[in-house]
Amino acid sequence: GGQQSRRARKAGAHPSDPKAATEQTAQPDAIEPKPQGDASAAPTANSPTAPQPTVKQPEQQVPAKSVQQPVMAGSSIFDNIMLLSDSYKTSHWRQYPPNTTEVYSYFESRGGKFAECTFFGLQYIIKRYLVGQVVTQEKIDMAEKFVNAHMGLGEMEHFNRAGWEYILKEHGGTLPIKIKAVPEGTSVPVKNVLMTVVNTDPKCFWLTNYLETLLVQVWYPMTVCTQSREQKKIIIDYLEKTGCTTGFLDVMYKLNDFGCRGVSSVETAAIGGAAHLINFGGSDTMPALLCLAHYYKLDYSKMAGTSVPAAEHSTITSWTKEGEVEAYRNMLTQYPNGIVAVVSDSYDVFNACENLWGGELKSMIEQRDGLLVVRPDSGEPADIVVKVLDKLGDKFGTTTTSTGHKMLPPYIRIIQGDGVSYESLSTILEAMDKAGWAAGNAAFGSGGALLQKMNRDTQKCAFKCCQATVDGKPRFVYKDPVTDKGKQSKKGILKLVKRDGKLTTLTEGEGDESEDILIDVFENGKLLVDQTCDEIRARAALPCKDGTTV
Repeated sequence: GGQQSRRARKAGAHPSDPKAATEQTAQPDAIEPKPQGDASAAPTANSPTAPQPTVKQPEQQVPAKSVQQPVMAGSSIFDNIMLLSDSYKTSHWRQYPPNTTEVYSYFESRGGKFAECTFFGLQYIIKRYLVGQVVTQEKIDMAEKFVNAHMGLGEMEHFNRAGWEYILKEHGGTLPIKIKAVPEGTSVPVKNVLMTVVNTDPKCFWLTNYLETLLVQVWYPMTVCTQSREQKKIIIDYLEKTGCTTGFLDVMYKLNDFGCRGVSSVETAAIGGAAHLINFGGSDTMPALLCLAHYYKLDYSKMAGTSVPAAEHSTITSWTKEGEVEAYRNMLTQYPNGIVAVVSDSYDVFNACENLWGGELKSMIEQRDGLLVVRPDSGEPADIVVKVLDKLGDKFGTTTTSTGHKMLPPYIRIIQGDGVSYESLSTILEAMDKAGWAAGNAAFGSGGALLQKMNRDTQKCAFKCCQATVDGKPRFVYKDPVTDKGKQSKKGILKLVKRDGKLTTLTEGEGDESEDILIDVFENGKLLVDQTCDEIRARAALPCKDGTTV
């Protein structure tokens, strides 16, 4: 306790001090110069107490090429770039070899659940956290207080004040970093480079891997996008096997995002839901649409994610069990046209299908100008889906596809939104196939399994240094642990190229720059390319047997 108090007094303020938080978020019109220090001083690997440079007002940033630049990254307490890293990285600036001037690192999927990864989400991170002036004097002051109170036992100050003030003075508070990455929406086999990061100022060699923590969080939208696309492959496969068409509407609304309530935060819902919408068009996660609109230029007039009026249990059970049929009748009356989905398992889903939907309300459904979607929401999914289809088929009749599979009339379908995951989706569709039902009869909703049931190791994502320049000479940097050869990292300058029709990584500086599929996306505080939702969806589209892509 006493040691912590001494640290707090030495730092000048506790991290939770409201004044410190205010200092962090304030954005003054001008920055007062500091009278002490050598303006040319900058940290090196062996200078833990480099003098503080004079600070000048940042110069106006000019957009790179013709890409429209966001004003700057966000301004909440969580937007201090100096604090968006693992704690131990605040000590790493002292740990590199003397005379290090460049650190070059890369991000990859080292393997995992799926054989390829669909890259998505880096542009969100760049726009949200990295563009423009992200270092200010106020943020430096706040970060210094925080880090020096947080790190160590008060034996020394770990915050790299001189390094961050150098960035403020010499770069106007923008980050002297260059990032190259595979175009978003591209699917790349595992064990290939997906992104490279290097400092552009030799005095900021320590910055490359300081940003690792934030940049590696691209694992999440990338993994959601990858898993969603793998489920799309399953859906297309069963549509084709059971004689259904695979047009845009046949595929894009088969897997709907029900995950907003099942994730850890609004930001998770936004970026995870956005990743799903690269592959599909159905979503109940509104933050995902906001994310795509703000960070990926989604045009609302061409909405990439749509939903429909749908009942929840409260809007059905509030009519009481005796009033269940009136609750259903109300849904058909309130929504006389278009698609309406009704949860039907509040009491007895089989009675609802056989005697309510298929009995009292049958003619109303048949005459309605639209589609009723019946939603079971409990029981073993593969078993329930087939039984519900059987009940509805007995009451409403069926036609057959070219493969002899049964199809309900066009005014009634089902949606299974309970227990749907990558693993169970195949099981459900296989059960439908074996029971003679075409895949086109059912749509699916997935929540936590779609947006939450994964982690960084699902695709074994990692960020490693592969080259450093020390004493003016580049050297290969890599790890090769005897205890796990799967964690061996790559060496040297990397390129992602296509050879014999397949994407592969060239290491150790091999290959011509013109072959590299990685593109420049960020440099010195500027976004270099603004990829749109439409472009990314086109890259991620899958081929169908009829020659189309969807």
